[in-house]
Amino acid sequence: MHLDLDALETSFDLVAPRADELADEFYARLFATVPAVRPLFAGTDMRRQKAMLLAALVLVRKSLRDLDAIVPKLHELGARHVAYGAQPAHYPVVGKILITSMEAIAGAAWQPRHARAWGDALGVVAGAMLEGAADAELRKAA
Repeated sequence: MHLDLDALETSFDLVAPRADELADEFYARLFATVPAVRPLFAGTDMRRQKAMLLAALVLVRKSLRDLDAIVPKLHELGARHVAYGAQPAHYPVVGKILITSMEAIAGAAWQPRHARAWGDALGVVAGAMLEGAADAELRKAA
């Protein structure tokens, strides 16, 4: 799959200076849109959770030119999310909410090509995480 690296890098740079606001926006939208996921975060230090989200986004941004290099980390992340109760159906919803949150933070500078580029990139990320989740489920069942 061809990723629009320019759109990804440009749009990331629009929201990076406001990373804390992005994390706040994302989780507010997530809990409002999918209240059923709120229990998955029970007992979670949300400040730490937001920092982990931002670290994951930075990792993706730094790895855009070689996403294959982070596939093992994405597999591990997907496997961990099984233990948290994440379901495959959550992934596309989370991706859409993240993109909508980025758009809200970027404001008028956000372009439709940014949303398309992030949709493609997050599809790759979710695919790798889901592979890791499936492997974890198989190991658990064995």
